[in-house]
Amino acid sequence: MTVAPAGPGFSTTVEALRRREWQLGSGQPTLVMDQFSAEDFNLIVDDRADVHVSSKDGRFYLGWFPLGRPGTDGEGWKIAVTGTANVRGYQLSFDTETPADIVAAAVARVLETSRRV
Repeated sequence: MTVAPAGPGFSTTVEALRRREWQLGSGQPTLVMDQFSAEDFNLIVDDRADVHVSSKDGRFYLGWFPLGRPGTDGEGWKIAVTGTANVRGYQLSFDTETPADIVAAAVARVLETSRRV
């Protein structure tokens, strides 16, 4: 069944308006961490059990903070890529309850855009 709009806009179906189930919960952080090799990345686990991964050239950083990054409001993941003299870098953050496979997808895309020079 299609519902006709009262005026300009879009139409939808009753089925499309039904409730959905969404993935929730932090999931398995190994989905993120398994993307890094010891050949190209350094891995450090600190005294709080936070995990830090950086590229050998120091331009890529990933931090996983299972209990939240100190000084933030529930930041669980931090991805940062340092820029160059001509182009600014960028940062991504996810909270502690962001599903790990969503973070893994973001990390995979960042890694796909890198290349050796």
